[in-house]
Amino acid sequence: MARTRLDKNGITRGGVAVLGLGRFGSALALELVDEGEEVLAADLNPRAVQEHAGRLTHVVEADTTSEDAMRGLGLGEFGTVVVSIGTDIEASILTASVAVHLGVRNVWAKAISEPHARILAQIGVDNVVRPEHDMGQRVAHLVRGRMLDYIEFDDGYVFVKTRPPALLHNRSLTGVGVRQTYGVTVVGVKPAGGTFTYTTAETVIRPDDHIVVSGPQDKVEAFARL
Repeated sequence: MARTRLDKNGITRGGVAVLGLGRFGSALALELVDEGEEVLAADLNPRAVQEHAGRLTHVVEADTTSEDAMRGLGLGEFGTVVVSIGTDIEASILTASVAVHLGVRNVWAKAISEPHARILAQIGVDNVVRPEHDMGQRVAHLVRGRMLDYIEFDDGYVFVKTRPPALLHNRSLTGVGVRQTYGVTVVGVKPAGGTFTYTTAETVIRPDDHIVVSGPQDKVEAFARL
């Protein structure tokens, strides 16, 4: 359970506040609660608030663009605030500005376009996410080749889950020289019916294994297509 405290009104301090209960905010808030996090959610739509009553730690009907309303909820005392408003760009920017102005240490916000993301960053949002854009990029990588999962970092370094190319079948990693020859690292292996484990130089890869490969994006993708 997250380390949080409650004020006399039973409102979480030091936890996570999710502002906006659309599809993204709702899924995020519910997942955080499932993980044991104390969550305050706020939305101006009474139907959304009613729908989540009893499912989240605290849920309130409030205008998230109003500094007075957010100050009344003690927003500045939360460790993390997520602005999950997407389609109403004005409300998103105003809400994020309020969170920043109230001194929240860690502000996240959803953006629906590059200009939207840029403005959020300019007003001081620590982390801007574009779920639809990021998922589209991820799926594009998956549908192009043999990769089963794909995670990309900001610096072009990626992790992918894939089936092993034929050159690895029934051979040890040191015998193939994957890192030296292809510039990537096989960091994990999952045998059929088994669980993922870290690899060693002596790990022998079987044709029906799943492997996790890390390295620069272009080299990992080229390796996965072998």
